[in-house]
Amino acid sequence: MKKTIIFIRIFVGVLFIFSGLIKANDPLGLSYKMQEFFELWHMTYFNDYTLMLSILMIAFEIIAGVAVILGWQFNLFSWLLFILIIFFTFLTGYAVITGSVKECGCFGDCIKLTSGESFSKDIVLFILIAFLLAKRNSVKSILKPIQSVIILSITIIFSFLFQYYVLIYLPLVDCLPYKVGLTIQEEMKIPKDAITDSTVINFVYTHKGKEVEFDAENFPTDFNDTSYIFVRRYDKLIREGNAKPKIKDFVIINKNEKDTTNEVLNADGMVYVIISKSLKPSNSTDKIMSQIQSIEIKAKNDKIPILAVSADPDGLATLFNEKKIGVEVCKGDLVAIKTAARTTPTVYLLEKGKILNKWGVGDLGKVSQ
Repeated sequence: MKKTIIFIRIFVGVLFIFSGLIKANDPLGLSYKMQEFFELWHMTYFNDYTLMLSILMIAFEIIAGVAVILGWQFNLFSWLLFILIIFFTFLTGYAVITGSVKECGCFGDCIKLTSGESFSKDIVLFILIAFLLAKRNSVKSILKPIQSVIILSITIIFSFLFQYYVLIYLPLVDCLPYKVGLTIQEEMKIPKDAITDSTVINFVYTHKGKEVEFDAENFPTDFNDTSYIFVRRYDKLIREGNAKPKIKDFVIINKNEKDTTNEVLNADGMVYVIISKSLKPSNSTDKIMSQIQSIEIKAKNDKIPILAVSADPDGLATLFNEKKIGVEVCKGDLVAIKTAARTTPTVYLLEKGKILNKWGVGDLGKVSQ
């Protein structure tokens, strides 16, 4: 039994550390997934706090995983993990039952699991953590208290510093469809080996005061009877496919409301594209504007076109005008921008749609070097 408890402790601890580290690489991704749930539940007033919740949850996963392996304060952490896995199981179960969320973000964008796969994983973890909770009094720390405290202190510092770093300088491991080396136009296409949705056409009629339904291959034998009155027809999904492009809704609409996406992505030579959700005036904004001015000067000296794409083009254009920045601001889709710009702003260097390089807000000074 003792060996079983040790094995399960290590398994659960490593899995939580692994899950936390993958999500720590991109805490904004988990934040956006939280917003997706809050919007479904009509609780959008929590959206302003999802990044903070994401950072805390990710840090807790890593810290709790280390604590479980060490056996430190096991009574406390076994209860905390049990509460957390109940919450996770509820979320993934809700996603499976409602079908409203296809991916739960359990391992971020690097390892995508369907809601069904995530729910199955959480059920297994629920059983394992419940077992550890039942055996919590038999678990002793493998290290002296001071040693465990030192290791956990290092873990806490690392968990928060790592997330702070990627929020400023972009994820260390880029698992998004906008990573360097990819071509945006190609990522906007449906993969050649994709499986399309399988559907059948269903018809609904009223017959002798009752509503009847059938598909195109199973018409009633007496269908010629004039008592059948058409109500509606619809496509019924039999099997969901994966025929979806990795990049959706990426558009560049200029100030004249013209779609210039193809012009920008297929232009000869290189082009700088500044992508930003929105920017509000602040002390940090002044520094960002100064760096964008330097990028604009470099682009002009190198004769490289430069433009900006924002979900709030009017607000960004106002800031540019105040700082006398002559960069055209275009409008883009918010969802696509949230994926493409993990920092506000993110600068891309494109050549015929291929991403040659990109810089997060912490590296904007390097663009003009």
